[in-house]
Amino acid sequence: MTQTKHKYLSIVFRMLMIIFGACLSSIGLEIFLIPNNIIDGGIIGVSIITSYLSGLPLGLFTFALNIPFFIIGYKQIGKTFVLSTAFAVTCLSIGVSFLHPIPGVTHDIFLATVFGGIINGTGVGLIIRAGGSLDGTEIVAIILDKKVSFSIGQIVMFFNVFILSGAGFVYGWDRAMYSLIAYFVAFKMIDIVVEGVDESKAVTIVSDRNEDITQAIIDRLGRGVTLLNGQGGFSRLTTNVIYVVVSRLEIAKIKNIVHSFDNNALITIGSVEVAGKKYRKKPIH
Repeated sequence: MTQTKHKYLSIVFRMLMIIFGACLSSIGLEIFLIPNNIIDGGIIGVSIITSYLSGLPLGLFTFALNIPFFIIGYKQIGKTFVLSTAFAVTCLSIGVSFLHPIPGVTHDIFLATVFGGIINGTGVGLIIRAGGSLDGTEIVAIILDKKVSFSIGQIVMFFNVFILSGAGFVYGWDRAMYSLIAYFVAFKMIDIVVEGVDESKAVTIVSDRNEDITQAIIDRLGRGVTLLNGQGGFSRLTTNVIYVVVSRLEIAKIKNIVHSFDNNALITIGSVEVAGKKYRKKPIH
């Protein structure tokens, strides 16, 4: 009974997150971007252009143009992701239709581009965190990723190059460039919402002063440090390699710590996903 209740609450929470994300995306589109002839990428971008040329409601096109992708995705990807995406697109279609009569809050192109991108990207990020998507091109990208050597992100970007270029022929090339900026801002916001501001980074440090650096990291950052046994490929000398997981906001600080002891230290940094309490930050005394 407890597991069933937990599963039910999880589904409700994801649905609420999708609804809220779709509302934010609707605001970003209808209140900021569309009134200033700035488009988004993907099927939404195609829908905006088609709605502009035909005079028909945007909500109609955002739903109708995604239907073929729902059918393809349902057969080849799975029902959970596709149903979540269909629900998100439906909410977006209702949202843009409801907000369409409301005039935009600014006619400053730059402000509309930046804030529209931020709000739209935040909404899409929430939907992705809830296990859905807001665009049929991502379904195609997931399917093609299994058959071609390109990544999902590269495939989506390939589609969006053509879609955003279409804005140049319809609205003018200045609007196409603003659309590209809005897309980039939204893309970065999606990354922040999905990964979090406190995104984890794995730092590997090779230095002769590894003992001093290790103690300084523990004392100043409160981070646990793992020492790995290493050997120089050329010198054949053994040494301890420092491995530590920090937030990206602490990258500059850890570089300063290392360079305060050894300016010639080798530092490599990469993004990682961390699970477990072992690597959480410890209190600094």
